Order: sequence, then structure tokens, then C-alpha cells
Amino acid sequence: MILDERTYAIKPAHVRDYLDLYVKEGMALQISHLGQLIGWFTTDSGVVNEVVHMWRFEDAGDRERRRAAMEADPRWQEFRAKAAPYVLEMRSRILRPTDFSPLR
Repeated sequence: MILDERTYAIKPAHVRDYLDLYVKEGMALQISHLGQLIGWFTTDSGVVNEVVHMWRFEDAGDRERRRAAMEADPRWQEFRAKAAPYVLEMRSRILRPTDFSPLR
């Protein structure tokens, strides 16, 4: 199992706009492609214009196949075009659980 942690810096004062658009037009589509959503979060201290979301995959191959299918979907491309003006930066990290992690 791996987790894909994705952090997006959103234009200041537009985090709510981005999240509203995502819930309305992107969330169901993304879940249909990627599967197991762990959660979506906003930052409450430090850099406060970030959103973080985490997805669970069986392995790197599972992640690659699912993300490729999503990126090939014209509906996802349409959503990304609408969301792009809000996004300043995107970062992604792959996390692997330790032997003793309760999330495995």
C-alpha cells in the first residue's frame, strides 16, 4: 500500500472558490478514477492557502494506471482547465507505511 499526498497552493483568498468548484465538478469524477480517498484538508497555520488531499493505492503501478486513465478522461481535462487559474503550485509525495503503522 502507498499513499499519494498532494498539496496545492491556491491563490490567496480563493481556497473556498477552489474547494467549491472541486466538490461541484471534480470530486465524484476523481473518486471514480482513483478509488480510495483518505481525505481532503486545509491548512490552519503556517502557509494557510494550501489544500492537501491523500489517496490510497495498492502500489505504484496501481497509482500510475488510475492516474493515467483519469488524465485521459476529457471530463477531467475540462475540470482541470476550470480549476487551473486558482492553483499556484502542486506538490506530490508518495508515502509508504512503516511495519507498525495502523494504516497499512
